[in-house]
Amino acid sequence: MSVLQVNKASFAYGGHLVLREIDVAVNRGEFVSIIGPSGCGKSTLLSIIAGMLDPGLGTVEFDVGEDGGTARAVVFQDFALLPWKNVLSNVSLGLNYQRRSLTKAERARIAQKYVELVGLRGFEKKYPYQISGGMKQRAGLARALAVDPQVLLLDEPFASIDAQNAELLRRELRDLVSQQQRTAVLVTHNLDEALYLSDRILLMSTRPGTIREDVHVDLPFPRGPEMADPQHQARYAELRNRLWEHLVEEVAREKRWMNETSRGGVQ
Repeated sequence: MSVLQVNKASFAYGGHLVLREIDVAVNRGEFVSIIGPSGCGKSTLLSIIAGMLDPGLGTVEFDVGEDGGTARAVVFQDFALLPWKNVLSNVSLGLNYQRRSLTKAERARIAQKYVELVGLRGFEKKYPYQISGGMKQRAGLARALAVDPQVLLLDEPFASIDAQNAELLRRELRDLVSQQQRTAVLVTHNLDEALYLSDRILLMSTRPGTIREDVHVDLPFPRGPEMADPQHQARYAELRNRLWEHLVEEVAREKRWMNETSRGGVQ
């Protein structure tokens, strides 16, 4: 059953069509990644799903269930922590706005639970300038999870931290999503990240962005270097090559379009 449904969503900016008739269905408990060439509208699509942008045409619908609750929460690339608030207060932010029916003590208890869940116990009173990039993103993840969203939206969450911390956080994110049966949508440029985390990967075209293909990642977890089975390794390589060929093809299409435009072949 779909917890998220994007129906024929289109978006234009400055007279240019950025997204064209996007259809996306995400089932409860799925981890779906979106990849595509730079400028294809991946982050724009995520912003539309997040409610930060309105599609010019089409709709975005969530099935929040009988209990209602928060439809979505976003983990940003640039952490988006308030510098004048400590870690615990930053994690509490969403709760303060979206769970006002709870007492202050209840919100503090939930925030503390997720601070500990992401490995930040002992850093509750630290301010953003006092912690590393990896810790900042852990705080951002805890803030998103604390409001108990139906869909967790991740906008290149590991792009601003070092490779070692990014690898650790990918593993922890996959474990958290699996253990808590979360639904997640990730925008990424990293092919291995998409393959490591996802049940499905949506391949976007160059401008205007459309969904070219929906790739099911039929591999067991854990993935990557941990896979000892030669057949799994071969399948991983096959899927990665498929994603890479898609990007190469779309970049080539973009170059052809730009060349035709510069010669006056496209009006």
